[in-house]
Amino acid sequence: MNLYAVNHRFHYELENLTRAFFPNEKIAVISCDIIPDTLDSPYILTVYGEDMSVSVDFQDFSKKLTCNSGGDEELSMATLLYEILKEYTGINLSWGLLTGVRPIKLFRRLKGNYGEQGAKDYFRNSLLVSEEKTKLASLTCDNEQKILDISDERSFSLYISIPFCPTRCSYCSFVSQSVEKAQHLIPEYVRLLCKEIEITADIAKRLNLRLETVYIGGGTPTTLSAEHLSELLKAVRESFDMTTCREFTVEAGRPDTITEDKLVALKEGGCDRLSVNPQTLSNEVLENIGRRHTVEDFYRSFELARKVGFGHINTDLIAGLPGDTPEGFRKTMRGICELSPESVTVHTLSMKRSSNLTGNNMQIYKEDCEAVREMLSDAYSSLSTSGLAPYYLYRQSRMLGNMENTGWSKKGFEGLYNVYIMDETHTILACGAGAVTKLRDFRSDRIERIFNFKYPYEYNARFDELMARKDAIIDFYKDLLS
Repeated sequence: MNLYAVNHRFHYELENLTRAFFPNEKIAVISCDIIPDTLDSPYILTVYGEDMSVSVDFQDFSKKLTCNSGGDEELSMATLLYEILKEYTGINLSWGLLTGVRPIKLFRRLKGNYGEQGAKDYFRNSLLVSEEKTKLASLTCDNEQKILDISDERSFSLYISIPFCPTRCSYCSFVSQSVEKAQHLIPEYVRLLCKEIEITADIAKRLNLRLETVYIGGGTPTTLSAEHLSELLKAVRESFDMTTCREFTVEAGRPDTITEDKLVALKEGGCDRLSVNPQTLSNEVLENIGRRHTVEDFYRSFELARKVGFGHINTDLIAGLPGDTPEGFRKTMRGICELSPESVTVHTLSMKRSSNLTGNNMQIYKEDCEAVREMLSDAYSSLSTSGLAPYYLYRQSRMLGNMENTGWSKKGFEGLYNVYIMDETHTILACGAGAVTKLRDFRSDRIERIFNFKYPYEYNARFDELMARKDAIIDFYKDLLS
């Protein structure tokens, strides 16, 4: 499908909106100053002039809408496109015109400018967001605010990357190495990672920054041995001032990597929030996505974590996995709620470009989108009834139904790091292969990034070169905290 952008620069938002309606289509964006003599069908033609217009020509449908220029012109053109594509496809997107990652951040800004009711009205009337999602945004915004308020200009969080997994799930696009192929890299990787943690802690001390949260993710951190996990957590505990740390999360992730000795190492090392992620409670669906563990393995791991003494366990679920159904997802939710985890994150399947699902040409149909909407609606109802509330929310491109990922928790068990990283509240100092340090200028909200090498073999081989990049942290804060 061709998307012509004539005499304007709104093509990025219009492309994303088009993809929400046509997730399987390859969309070619053609920017030009005048309408081409020949338009290759099927096409969408968007034109900016004294009037704005959007017209489409598909095999069995053609239509044109226009409006006056002026006001928020990008919003006006997106509205024209939305109305045409809604009519053609019969799809009414729950998030309306919104395609961005952080709708709660937008809602908060609108609330600051126009008040609670004004923000809701703008979401519903101008952005065409459904009543259900507007309420979700409002509630999530309120719960997030309490977490944002405890951060200030000297706050930071620490992220540590463990880029190894037992196998790669079919929906995953993260840069991670199969532990079977990369086992020989792990001892040196852990040694250097501990060294990077010490170097990063020294920088934080020199700048008088205050550690708020620690998050060890990946990959699957529990692919490491209990001994390596102990070594890693010891490096964190002895390098940083942990007296200000409000939360220490480790992604145990895959139940097939969880053992009692690893859980004891995490607990004794200071971890107070653990993620044990089944994604689904269907063995058939687990097999479909390439996971080696079973539902029974998940229950065993969850019970083991309770036995070791973890008082905050999070579980991740994914709506829309291949072979799942609304009834199957309701069964998963019943099983999860019966365990009474302190927090649950409900993801929507995203068709990431480099995932195996996308590589195998999995197609998304209207029925899939309708099913995932039903799954999320049922899940949110179950979680609310179980005493959990939404505390953070974000979106990704190519999600089924153009939906969202939402974290839910019992009161007092919100995942602080999740809010800080998605809201870009404060600086994230990151260690390990594939990790990205995000430096936030609290005066202007400007973000600067420092990228680590993606792959463990690069990280190990070029470690000294990588550490030289840390000087940028000092340079960034030189004037900021003077």
